[in-house]
Amino acid sequence: MNPLHPDLPFTRYLAADGRLLAELPPWADDFDLLCRLYKQMVLARLFDQKAVALQRTGRIGTYAPTVGQEAISVAIGALMKAEDVLVPYYRDTAAQVMRGVKMEEILLYWGGDERGSAYVDPGVAEDFPLCVPIATQALHACGVATAMKIRGEHRVAVTTCGDGATSKGDFLEALNVAGAWQLPVVFVVNNNQWAISVPRRIQCGAPTLAQKAIGAGFHGEQVDGNDILAVYERLQLALERARHGKGPVLLECLSYRLGDHTTADDATRYRSASEVKQAWQEEPIKRLQTFLAAQGVWNEAREQALIGECQAQVQQAVEAFEAAGNQPLESVFDYVYAQWPAALAEQREQFFERAARREEGGDHE
Repeated sequence: MNPLHPDLPFTRYLAADGRLLAELPPWADDFDLLCRLYKQMVLARLFDQKAVALQRTGRIGTYAPTVGQEAISVAIGALMKAEDVLVPYYRDTAAQVMRGVKMEEILLYWGGDERGSAYVDPGVAEDFPLCVPIATQALHACGVATAMKIRGEHRVAVTTCGDGATSKGDFLEALNVAGAWQLPVVFVVNNNQWAISVPRRIQCGAPTLAQKAIGAGFHGEQVDGNDILAVYERLQLALERARHGKGPVLLECLSYRLGDHTTADDATRYRSASEVKQAWQEEPIKRLQTFLAAQGVWNEAREQALIGECQAQVQQAVEAFEAAGNQPLESVFDYVYAQWPAALAEQREQFFERAARREEGGDHE
């Protein structure tokens, strides 16, 4: 039972120390699956560490860390079908990689390169690029889901956001249309407790964020976002519900942003060290690792081998990113409009003329 809202479901299987708190669903007996989920979480964290290091050394631009939130994104990546559409926000690295986006493409994106959103893998051609504007992706997902419903397709649009986004009009409008039209869309809210410097407790007066779905006429529930077994189970059911015409679902995943909001942020200015220290005791990777070790399916040798394997994958992606070279100058304009407006044609020409002079060394402005 959810202590904050008795009628709202809340799911957790693993305690912070990896102890089993409830009977697991049948699929959780598949230890090969659990180990694969664990491997993806470790890969996501090591990639995250490298991306932060690249930003700190000036090799990419501002980056949004995902540390502490790996379970949510990995569950999404593991459960979505190829024909589904992911409409992500900026902490969905793991899900993107699992669906076929290359890590070097994600680095290109954060490096300000448009090629980072032109995914090479045709399997993710319909997935949307990362969305930095807050909550706009929720309405985009409803548009996608509307097309799916009109066509009679058994597909699902999955969209994600943080707790701060649930206060935006875009998000609430998306819930309204999803409920009114009973769209095949799943909203995954990563409630990591901090919308930049605004804590959850003053972000919204409702006891939970999941209950916002109830006002829109569809199902909402909470899950421990640090317990990948719980996220996997409830997300699996939510996807099947939406896929078979039973309407949308809002899944609020309770997690914690262990890092800064972005690399342009300094979270020590508004969060206490003791709060963050406590949150580290509940993070998802160590929780699953401890559980797997207790089941006899994970050990230190496997851990070290995995770290080496993941580090090699990340390094290969970094090398591919750095070998990509500079994007063409015209990309500054080409991805703003489908067709460049005639009124701005002169501006575009002036840009290329100045760029040519700089290339020749004749313009020192």
